[in-house]
Parts: sequence; structure tokens; C-alpha cells
Amino acid sequence: MGSKPTKNLRRKALALALVASGSLQAEPAPTLLWGDTHLHTSYSFDAFLFNNRDTTPDTAYRYAKGLPVLHPMHRGRIQIETPLDFLVVSDHAEITGIPLRLYTGDEQVADTEFGKFARAKIAEGNPGAVFKRLVAEANSGGGDFIAELNQPSIRQSPWQDMLNAADRHNQPGVFTAFIGWEWSSTPDGANLHRIIVTDGDRANASQYLPFSSLDSQRPEDLWAWLAQTSAQHDTRFVSIPHNMNISKGQMFDDVDSDGAAITAEYASLRARWEPIAEVTQIKGDSETHPLLSPNDEFADFERYRFLIDTRPETNHVAPIEEGAYARTALLRGLELEQKLGVNPYKFGMIGSTDAHTSIASAEENNFHGKMAYDGTPESKFTRRIGDDGPLGWDYSASGLTAVWASENSRSAILDAFERKEVYATTGSRIALQFFAGWDLTAADQPADARRKGVAMGGDLTAGDGAAPRFRVIAARDPNGANLDRIQIVKGWLNGAGEPQEQVFDIALSAGRQQRPDGSWATVGNSVDVDSASYRNDIGAAQLSAYWIDPQFDAKQRAFYYARVLEIPTPRHSLYDFVALQQPHPDSQPTSIQERAYSSPIWYTPEQ
Repeated sequence: MGSKPTKNLRRKALALALVASGSLQAEPAPTLLWGDTHLHTSYSFDAFLFNNRDTTPDTAYRYAKGLPVLHPMHRGRIQIETPLDFLVVSDHAEITGIPLRLYTGDEQVADTEFGKFARAKIAEGNPGAVFKRLVAEANSGGGDFIAELNQPSIRQSPWQDMLNAADRHNQPGVFTAFIGWEWSSTPDGANLHRIIVTDGDRANASQYLPFSSLDSQRPEDLWAWLAQTSAQHDTRFVSIPHNMNISKGQMFDDVDSDGAAITAEYASLRARWEPIAEVTQIKGDSETHPLLSPNDEFADFERYRFLIDTRPETNHVAPIEEGAYARTALLRGLELEQKLGVNPYKFGMIGSTDAHTSIASAEENNFHGKMAYDGTPESKFTRRIGDDGPLGWDYSASGLTAVWASENSRSAILDAFERKEVYATTGSRIALQFFAGWDLTAADQPADARRKGVAMGGDLTAGDGAAPRFRVIAARDPNGANLDRIQIVKGWLNGAGEPQEQVFDIALSAGRQQRPDGSWATVGNSVDVDSASYRNDIGAAQLSAYWIDPQFDAKQRAFYYARVLEIPTPRHSLYDFVALQQPHPDSQPTSIQERAYSSPIWYTPEQ
């Protein structure tokens, strides 16, 4: 360090002195917890209409806890390999439980005009017509069916069921069952969906009904509702954007819902309510895109080319826009912060499944599909949404949320969400720690790095011009593949205020040679396509690195996040085609490199 420590460093020095003197107890090291923040049951209308007829929130929690359950379509017994530590059952707030209640003979729903229409279509074997009618009305902001189904008297019953299930399964210190829902705004076919999570319990959440896109399709109105409800009922909420890759660039746009330029007020609201974003899940990976990051050799990963738009006049192909991917959104956030003084896109990164099966399966060799109808290899050959819709193998077996929390409880995990000490994986349980500071050393262990610097999701304030030091420690999934490498992805604004990005390889498994262009030889590929197996005789069980940014400029805003890659392993499609004894199609890779994305650490120059 130089001779001009910042206020932040002085506070840390004081805290260290107090700990050393015994006047202040050191905070206990956080625990790594694994969960899924985005899962649908038969209470979601689309899940029900596509063959998830009887798996309720109870089924979802039981599976996540490690208990055997029945698959909603083929009725076989299934079980997760390693139980989760927490789960958010996030059924759509729009017409929750309506098709299920119709199916079970609930007269309150069956006697509606929708009930008569839906019963006729389902009897014809055409549930897709019901799905399309409901989606069309929801996307247009309402309709005759939506109006009669959105009454509080109809909505209250499934909401209470969901609250009761969450409280029954919540076991502080053992397993956390969150109360949550999905706000499913899709204006003009653009996915602007958010998952809403609260740390409240049944008694608290019984005082309101979930805000849905039928109340408003504008995220600004959602945030206003969260602010009002939080204050009125003394509860906390987090709003989590997902599938920015199919948002037509609108998820992280440079304008608001009315098309006006983003203001400081908008930026502050968004930063307040949306501290994290879901960057990988079944409908593809949203970290970046090869057209947006042409110099990133690992950018072309699990791309999903379909839109959520079901209108026949659309071509269903997701456009490549800067506002549709996390890395370019983080860069846009730096630009907006420089202009407005507030960064609306200062988010941590998580992964989740978005499965509509009630089954939180993110493992390649134990993946149970997006919808219940994809529960068997044979069923994945059928396109269920339009003639050019996705097949079962177009989906990804992804992802998981990793949280560094003080304990396994609703409040502690939500604390971690708010401070962004979280990271995403595409399904593997890679252990990852990422720290930055001005006086870290290569010898610092996690406890030392945490005391001396900031963890993922944190902020570095300006020092004396010296470059920040980074410490990254990663270990493979105990039941999974070895690691290929650790990378740091840097994004910054150059002297002209233009966004720049670069990927640095900072730790690699042994036996690698550097190419003339500065990149490194691949780790190799041990996948046997005939048996859908791999060997852990390449890669490393653990990797760690100490890195100093060689291009640091104290005057330039920047963010840094760690990306950890595994060695290649079989993709879920390969397991299916080996089981089917058929050649694997060329449309999908036979192997993938699972990965983890840390939340960024941001650097802000002195003003």
C-alpha cells in the first residue's frame, strides 16, 4: 500500500485492531449453500397444460430435500443425487392453479367461461389451444378469461396452499423453503420475467396476494409495489430477472418501459430491488454471446435460439442485443453510472433451473427436462410449441445458485442475495471464492482475504493508484469433473468512456502450452461418446490464483468476475442417445464444459 489509505481501509484496519485486542469478535466464516431459486409445479398454468398434472409444491420440496418422488409424466421413481440446501417454488402469479383446479373438478373454476372453453379443448386433446389463449390474453394485458380468473376470491386458495407448503418444509439450519413467485411480463413477446423472493413466513405473506403481470407489465410498477408492500408488512423482497437472452434486448436496456432515457431515479430503484440476476438456466446461458464477445473462446456455450413469443407471425429467433446478456449489461451499467452517478445493472450472478416439472434437476446425467412431457428420451423428439419450437435437447441441464451465507435460513440467504455474495453454476457444485483488495498476498487464505479485502459482490473504492490484488480459489464438484482453468473477466470504460472487455487466464491445470496468440492449449477431452462417460485423468481437482491487473488504470471504472471451467463432460443429450442406441445429432454438442460465474467486484475511481 501507498501512503494514502482510504476511509474504507482505515475502517478495516480499525476492525482488525479491535479483533486482535479482543474488543470485537471476528465474524464467523460463511457457509457455502446450494439451491434453486426458480422452479414451477402443477400450480403454474403452462406446467400443467404440458403434462405436469399432479406434482405440487410438496413434491418440489421433497425432491430438493433428497427424497424419492414420482416423475409427473412417466411415473417412474426419481431422486436427486445430492440434496439442495434451499429452494424457491416460484409458480407464475398469473392465474395460479387454474388448470389444475379445473382438472380436479373445482366448481369455482369449472363454472367460469374459461372453464367451459378449457374443458372442451382438453377433451379434444388440444391443451395447447388453452395455453396459447391464456398467454395471448396475458401478453395483451388481459381479456375476458383473464378478467374472471384474476379475482382475489379465486387467487387466494392456491396462494395459501403455496404458503402452507413452504412453512411445512422450512427447517432453519437444515433446509430453507422460501416463499416466492414469478412475475411473468412478456410485452411484445419479450421475456421480462422476474422471480420474487421474500424472507417472510406464511403469516406475513397471507396479508397480500402476489403482484402479477396482470396488475402491470411494467417493472417500474413491480418495484413500486415491492416498496409499498415491504414497508406495509415489514418484510423483505428481492426481484430476480431471468432469461435476458430471450428478452429482445429489453431486460438491460438503456431506456425505461416508456422508451424514455434511464434516469437516476430509475437506476436507484432497479439497483435497490434487483441485486442479483439469473444468468444460466434451462432456456440457455446468458453470460455472453460470441457475436458480442468475439475474442472470448468460451463465449459460445449453451445458446438458446428460441423466443418465448408464441404468436404465429413471429420467427421465434432471439435477436442478439447488448441488453440481452449479462456481460454487456454490466458494461452498460458502468456507462450509465458514469452519466447518472448510479449503476442500475450492478448485479450479482446466480443460476437456477426454471424447470416446470417440480423437479430441480440440473445434472447432465439426471436431467428430467423443461416440461413434464420431456421426461423420456423418446418424448424429446416432439416439438410442443409450434412447428419450429424447441426439441427436448435444445434445453440445457442448468443451473444452480451458490450462496455464501452465515447460516441456512431465509433471512441469512436473503442477506447474501442483497450483498451479492453469490455465484452461478451451470449445474456442477464447483466451490468458488473470489476476493479483491489493495494489500492481498498470494499466501492469503479465504479468512485472511475476507478480512483484508472484499468478497464477490463487493466494491473497491479508489486507493493510491496501485492495481488491486485478486485471490481466487476453486475446487471441483466432489462428485463431478476436474477443473480446466480459472479466468477473470474484466470490463471497463476506456479514456473515451467506451466499454471494453478482456478475459484473462489466471490458473490452468498442468501440462498446458501457450499458443503464439497468447491463448492456452485446450485441456483435452476424455469423453467417450459410445458410453457417455469421461475420465478425470486430465484437469485438476483444485486451482487457485493470485492476480494483479496488468492494465489497471485508476481513473477507469471497472468490474471483475471469476469464471471457472471444468474439463469436458457428456451433455445430457449424449446420455439420451446412448440410451436410445442412436447416433447423436449434429445440432447439439456431445460434450460441454460446465462452469461457474462469480458475482463481480466493482472498482470505482475517486470522483
